[in-house]
Amino acid sequence: MSAADPRLETRQSVPRWRNPELPASERVDALLAEMTVAEKVAQLGSRWLGNFMGHDSDDGEGLDGPSDGGEAADGRAERPQVAPLEALFEEAGRVPLEEAARDGLGHLTRVYGSRPVGAEEGAALLVAQQHTVLKGNRLGIPALAHEECLTGLNTYGATVYPAPLAWAAAFDPDLVRRVGAAIGRDMRALGVHQGLAPVLDVVRDYRWGRVEETMGEDPYLVSMLGAAYVGGLEGEGVIATLKHFAGYSAARGARNHGPVPMGRRELMDVILPPFETAITLGGARSVMNSYSDIDGVPAGADPWLLTQLLREDWGFTGTVVSDYGSLAFLAGMHGVAADFDEAGVMALGAGIDVELPDTLTFGRHLADRVRRGDLPESLLDRAVRRLLTQKVELGLLDPEWTPEGSVTSAATRDLDSPENRDLAREVAERSVVLLDAGSALPLVDADAGRAAPTRIAVVGPCAADSRTLMGCYAFPNHVLPRHPGLPLGIAAPTVVDALRDELPGTDVVFEPGCDVRERDRSGFAAAVDAARGAEVCIAVVGDRAGLFGNGTSGEGCDVEDLQLPGVQAELLAELFATGTPVIVVVLSGRPYALGEVHPRAAGLVQAFMPGQEGAAAIAGVLSGRVQPSGRLPVQIPRRPGGQPGTYLQPPLGAHTQGISSVDPTPLFPFGHGRSYTTFEIGDLRVSASEIPTDGEFTVSVRVRNTGARQGREVIQLYLRDPVAQVTRPVRQLAGFQQVELAPGASARLSFRVHADRTAFTGRDLTRIVEPGEVEVQAGTSSQELPCRAAVRLTGPVRQVGHDRRLTTPVDVTLEETDATAC
Repeated sequence: MSAADPRLETRQSVPRWRNPELPASERVDALLAEMTVAEKVAQLGSRWLGNFMGHDSDDGEGLDGPSDGGEAADGRAERPQVAPLEALFEEAGRVPLEEAARDGLGHLTRVYGSRPVGAEEGAALLVAQQHTVLKGNRLGIPALAHEECLTGLNTYGATVYPAPLAWAAAFDPDLVRRVGAAIGRDMRALGVHQGLAPVLDVVRDYRWGRVEETMGEDPYLVSMLGAAYVGGLEGEGVIATLKHFAGYSAARGARNHGPVPMGRRELMDVILPPFETAITLGGARSVMNSYSDIDGVPAGADPWLLTQLLREDWGFTGTVVSDYGSLAFLAGMHGVAADFDEAGVMALGAGIDVELPDTLTFGRHLADRVRRGDLPESLLDRAVRRLLTQKVELGLLDPEWTPEGSVTSAATRDLDSPENRDLAREVAERSVVLLDAGSALPLVDADAGRAAPTRIAVVGPCAADSRTLMGCYAFPNHVLPRHPGLPLGIAAPTVVDALRDELPGTDVVFEPGCDVRERDRSGFAAAVDAARGAEVCIAVVGDRAGLFGNGTSGEGCDVEDLQLPGVQAELLAELFATGTPVIVVVLSGRPYALGEVHPRAAGLVQAFMPGQEGAAAIAGVLSGRVQPSGRLPVQIPRRPGGQPGTYLQPPLGAHTQGISSVDPTPLFPFGHGRSYTTFEIGDLRVSASEIPTDGEFTVSVRVRNTGARQGREVIQLYLRDPVAQVTRPVRQLAGFQQVELAPGASARLSFRVHADRTAFTGRDLTRIVEPGEVEVQAGTSSQELPCRAAVRLTGPVRQVGHDRRLTTPVDVTLEETDATAC
């Protein structure tokens, strides 16, 4: 750049904190030196205009779901009582942006994702709000804009990808990384700086409503996929937000916002590794606290969690943002603070940097406390510095930045582009799990002489409803229910539509039979008649996602047991009684108990909310056009009350014959999935039978496609620690790799296992590698493990920390030789 360059002259004339030639830390120091206490406090807050949960709603429904209301003495319907959290948002919603942004503002909340606005209209709203923020503070610091992005950018007309539980079923980090990158590109084009995803909660109880948002029940699987999604999003310049930190998924009784009765050891070994990995390997720059309290300490007020562990032990330098309303809960629900003001001080001291979605507890009272000497200004500076650093990194404080310039491509951006839909289709196809082909799948099989049926009856409440394909945080389920009459905004064929396209020569007859959740059986007769008149019946049952009781899956939609919702199980029983072969497709956000369904089904398929392209993926698997390759990231229970459900249990959590009459053995285990071909796994080799506690060994197996079709298998490596100073899981996933093979082809997979991968939290709550024997198990699910060996770790007990090995690398080599037995 020459001395005559006008850009250089402009930069020389601006304050140091606006000079992009300087390091970010120097710029932040310079800006902090210019800011008043009030201006610093303002950076910790946020504002949500158009909040559909608060005062702008006109249907009386809040975060606790619709109220049944009542009837007054004169017969008129009483106004429903306002739920506590909605009341908080209503109060914040009365504050104009001009007032909220006086002295500045940290975040603008969900400008695109609160109402049905297109990209161009949303961009205009964002530009207008940014100008209001700029005008409101003397230093001209813009706000950071955030949106939800769990199943795609949560805005009208954007591609709805499969839910994260479906990503997990693909067992493919590279695929998940591509999803994160695609979502990030769309967000960045619209001027969005931060995405509130991924959810890294490890499933502990399938009854929890938010199972669909997770990536399953194994910490290593969640770690690898979560880090991949973060890498994709961050690689496009969008800040990824890890949630919910921590323990949210382990609430007592699977109740949303419930207390978590968990010890420190389980927290360290099961819940925290995905967050640590997403920070270390994925480069995540933000973390969101959990609503829950763990052993009586709310996450939003826990300095051990938010400061000592996250920052001092892990070295995290990004921002900690509050989950919506969670800081107010410290006073209103947890009862650890006397009022909102005290809650704000408590949260700031613990390590929360920014309050979302509106400023309720980080208000101007903080400035008063600093002036009085009741609150150290250093605590304020600590949080403000973290947020301003991100604003510098995002270019928001550069002299060239303008609100209009940040959204230059919004008017032409196709948020549901062919490229997005192709990727959504690929993920959907890779995520469908064939539990059992039975006697009827695939519907078309030339090798077996099976032609397409001439007449199919499609029955079930999920067969002709596009919304049952989508998760709770997809815009059609998250926001559109408050805007009845509007179209979905995207093309989302139903399963019935897809089957008619898939089998053009087949007469496809549809009868719903019943609703997803209602107990009306009046449609049973027509459904049974349709099944009797068909060669094959395809029953599509499961969930419809919603918010806070407005669905059978999703946030606040917890259940008491794992029976299929409503009367769907009764409908299946009547269909089985017809004698017509019934293929059951479960389209759900959580696993349901299928012990009574499986023996009577002519085929059984599980799809975890596969998104707008999911119907074609399901139809393709049923016909045989798509080779199924999905594997279960959660188990399928045998009975509705069979808890605990996850495979990750110590010996006393497994089946204890003769000690307890309850058998928690699943119907289908973690990692299970079938294909329309077969695979043989064998020839296990271990590079060493003995290594030191800081050493490494290699485990290799050969996998061969022994069937007639090309297919994809997921090879899974588990470790078992039979004797340790604390109880250890019966087995735990330590590595996985999917491999695609032509008929007759084979490959050798080599897992490089460092001794760190055997580490656990010992009796003194430090993470250790302990000498002793470790059993290595390889196969295709947590129960199908034909290959086993033992490796002995020798030497002293070794304490390990944040610098330990977090992954198990895998090398894949194609071979020509046949596999041998283990």
